Amino acid sequence: MGGDFLSMFHLETKRLIWLIGITFSIILAFQYVEPNYGNVLLSLFSADRIPTSSESTDTNVTILNHANFTDELSIQKANATIDTVSITGFVLEPILSQNKSQEKVNSYSPSPENAPTNLSPPFGSTTNVGPNITTAVLSNDDNITNSIKNESFSPSSQNGGNVQDKSSSISSTVPKERQEIHVPIKEVTTVSEMNKLLLQSHASYRSMKPRWFSNVDQELLQARSEIENAPIVKNDPNLYGPIYHNVSMFKRSYELMEERLKVYVYREGARPILHSPFLTGIYASEGWFMKLMEANKRFVTKNPKKAHLFYLPFSSRMLEEALYVKNSHSHKNLIQYLHDYVDMIAARHSFWNRTGGADHFLVGCHDWAPSETKLRLANCIRSLCNADVKEGFVFGKDASLPETYVRNAQIPTRDLGGNSFSKKTTLAFFAGSMHGYVRPILLKHWENKDPDMKIFGKLPNSKGNSNYIHYMKSSKYCICAKGYEVNSPRVVEAIFYECVPVIISDNFVPPFFEVLDWESFSVIVLEKDIPNLKNILLSIPEKRYLSMLMRVKKVQKHFLWNKNPVKYDIFHMILHSIWYNRVFSATS
Repeated sequence: MGGDFLSMFHLETKRLIWLIGITFSIILAFQYVEPNYGNVLLSLFSADRIPTSSESTDTNVTILNHANFTDELSIQKANATIDTVSITGFVLEPILSQNKSQEKVNSYSPSPENAPTNLSPPFGSTTNVGPNITTAVLSNDDNITNSIKNESFSPSSQNGGNVQDKSSSISSTVPKERQEIHVPIKEVTTVSEMNKLLLQSHASYRSMKPRWFSNVDQELLQARSEIENAPIVKNDPNLYGPIYHNVSMFKRSYELMEERLKVYVYREGARPILHSPFLTGIYASEGWFMKLMEANKRFVTKNPKKAHLFYLPFSSRMLEEALYVKNSHSHKNLIQYLHDYVDMIAARHSFWNRTGGADHFLVGCHDWAPSETKLRLANCIRSLCNADVKEGFVFGKDASLPETYVRNAQIPTRDLGGNSFSKKTTLAFFAGSMHGYVRPILLKHWENKDPDMKIFGKLPNSKGNSNYIHYMKSSKYCICAKGYEVNSPRVVEAIFYECVPVIISDNFVPPFFEVLDWESFSVIVLEKDIPNLKNILLSIPEKRYLSMLMRVKKVQKHFLWNKNPVKYDIFHMILHSIWYNRVFSATS
């Protein structure tokens, strides 16, 4: 009996060992095929390890033990499949193949004498940094490594007070652009086609599924349901229905934003690139938004667990001012700076990793903002002045930011308004520098060719730009021709001075496109139709023109900066576009 019992005991033990082995094998197999939770196993064994490498086509995720980084002899790496899509024109398709090979993380510290001295690290407090900084250089294999050393670095107060780490060095490599699956893109996408693409995106585009559930996810899904089933608005004195795609949905969405939206603003980051709003000039939109967002008490929350959105408060304009090396024709050190900033955010907070950045947003007006943010920040909601269909603008995720030329930071609405219809003596007006290829074509056909068409190059300087403003106020139509990029401050200037905008910029997504019906108050002319411009304008009946002019006045309030934000103004409209896109892209 004793021998039989012992044999049975050995048999059951073997079965138990086999069962444990099979279970462990299944877990390992799951590790390599599960799309959303790539490093579950590693995270179980090491709670303080966070993925910080950039998300590129090879989808490798580097796991760093930040607490013991200087003591480790090797860096553990694991292949992880990222839940991502390849943006191919207007169609969102899954990436069909993935490169499983591992890349070594470059770690290169350039000598201070060979590096620029004006780079401020993205880490630390919001005060100006000292001179002890080692910055980015270009290596032989055309990858950038950015090793930043700051001997006196003070994190924000929420991270445990002052810390000094003289050996701290963080380096990462700018990933190569994704090798995307391309489909043919039409040469020109009309506004009508853009409207269809937006509707398709809201119906089908969804961001990455959150890695763990939060109450805010359910709140976003509830908001979407309420917007889609919004009560019909018949008469609202604050909203003029014809200028919107769907005034009922807009009103309900705006109300829900006011009632529920909470935004967490990251405190990390050094001036002047972060937390430094610039309030005048053609890039003022991003500065005004930053200033008003950071000071806002209605939407901003100090508890990130309650946040529906996370704001990355950097200035694309100040990024260029601080870091671009004149005549270098390279943005790589600017891109690297943003990558390091995001890596730092992801290492200090869990919220970026929860959604892959899908609930984070940025506001950038500089022409380079799309290219600077299309890799590490590609999953974010990007509010961009340079909203170009052919340059990676994603309908249903990204938002078109109005480019506003603010001349007076103290009184941003100075000179608001235009002449009455009877005093609009000029048919069409344009003046500007010969940036890009469209404006020379415009002048070739219309400069000094017709007294009704006041088409000029750059006007002589005048106090307060009075000549330019006079022409805008006294013209029926204001020509908004693209410069180097698709965006132009003239679009908002025309509305500001009550002149019907004529947009000549193929593939430009107009501001607040999610809610505004631009065809109801503007004229959109294809670049190829510039020779026929006057006939196009004269073919518009006077009754139709007067209707558009009245609608320009109705839509004007959505494009005005106020030192203290008011309902439906440009600050709230920018935030609404971001909120609206997040609501319709959220995944349960």
